[in-house]
Amino acid sequence: MAARRGPYICGIDAAMDVVSGKWKSLILWELHHHGTRRFAELRRGLPGVSEKMLIQHLREMEEDGLVHREVYAEVPPKVEYSLTEHGVSLNAALAALGAWGSERIRRIGAERVLVDVATA
Repeated sequence: MAARRGPYICGIDAAMDVVSGKWKSLILWELHHHGTRRFAELRRGLPGVSEKMLIQHLREMEEDGLVHREVYAEVPPKVEYSLTEHGVSLNAALAALGAWGSERIRRIGAERVLVDVATA
């Protein structure tokens, strides 16, 4: 899969290109709050994501330079995911959007999905 390179109408268009998809922003959040994670840990921390969708999004995020994938030569193979500097900077840029979303949740009285942090 080729990296997406525009053309773009504006900066928001370019930013949304790399965070489009329901799970990408949640993957960024999970890696930001929990640090390096194995695939199964990511999947547990994102209730409802399918294995196929998580694999697809992680591959795209790696191609976009947001996520680093480290493979260890072990049996069974061990793979860990972490944010790159580019991924960390995107999370910082999304912080204001997250604050806006939290205020919206409060304002409309929406429910939050509870994730068991001890196992996630």
